[in-house]
Amino acid sequence: MDRDILSDVLQAVRLKGALFYLVEAAPPWVVTAPSAQEVAAAVMPGCDHVMEFHAFFEGECWGGPLDHPQERIRAGEIILFPRGDPHVFRSAPDIPPPPPTMSRQGSVPIRLRLGGSGAPAARFVCGFLGCDARPFNPLIEALPRMLRIPAQEGPLDALMRLAVAETTSPRAGGEALRARLAEMMFVEAVRTHLAALPDGTGGWLGGLRDPQVGRVLGLLHGQPAHPWALDDLAREAGLSRTVLHERFAALVGHPPMQYLARWRMQLAASRLAQGSDKVVSIAMEVGYESEAAFNRAFKRLLGMPPAAWRRERGARA
Repeated sequence: MDRDILSDVLQAVRLKGALFYLVEAAPPWVVTAPSAQEVAAAVMPGCDHVMEFHAFFEGECWGGPLDHPQERIRAGEIILFPRGDPHVFRSAPDIPPPPPTMSRQGSVPIRLRLGGSGAPAARFVCGFLGCDARPFNPLIEALPRMLRIPAQEGPLDALMRLAVAETTSPRAGGEALRARLAEMMFVEAVRTHLAALPDGTGGWLGGLRDPQVGRVLGLLHGQPAHPWALDDLAREAGLSRTVLHERFAALVGHPPMQYLARWRMQLAASRLAQGSDKVVSIAMEVGYESEAAFNRAFKRLLGMPPAAWRRERGARA
């Protein structure tokens, strides 16, 4: 895979990190987090989609989505909730969870003490990540509800240690550094997850690793404005039209030409949100021959014309 498709997507969906919590918990303890959608406006204003992650650097606990069986979490692990599910962590699996709440006390980074009066038995930092969910975010669709990255030596461990240091002893520039750390930890966690996927795994991430489908994804991402036809892509992949169509759709979830149309819309939406370029210029850049054709395609996918969408996003931000 010559094209760095993962970076393409992360840039186009405007990944953005946010604040940290430092949690120190003494047994018995339990904490629940509401769905990210409920707190998105407070923690990441203007973001379509919010994810929460937790880096456990001391002790053990049980946790997971509220409607799933709980798993044992150990020190050194990083837990992400890419879909923004409400979730719970607790010192023992039989402690009933309270209703989900979100503390907003104090200045960032926020330090929370949970449970009994004894010495903390578990310590972890929590952060948020925001990104675009619409018009098209293939990465979020491809990740599990709970992404669990085991303890390991290497870049992710180093990033976790730095996050802990910047949360326990904040210094000048800490807010900016913590935001970047959240983004870097997410990217490294996704790369770790991708590397660990078994051969034959389906989904968009599996498509990146497939020689033929990955080749086609690289072409679509490398030249999104090119007037691609299925025949062209099949020839580049060394497959027949039918085999490419079926294989691409089975792995990625969309046929090649539908994927291209959605990816063009995501690129266009990112440009609309970030700048003041004319709609016709953006339309040409993503492969449309006329502003009218682009407007129709954009409205069909997002329910409103590009100019109205830009105004609505600006008001939200």
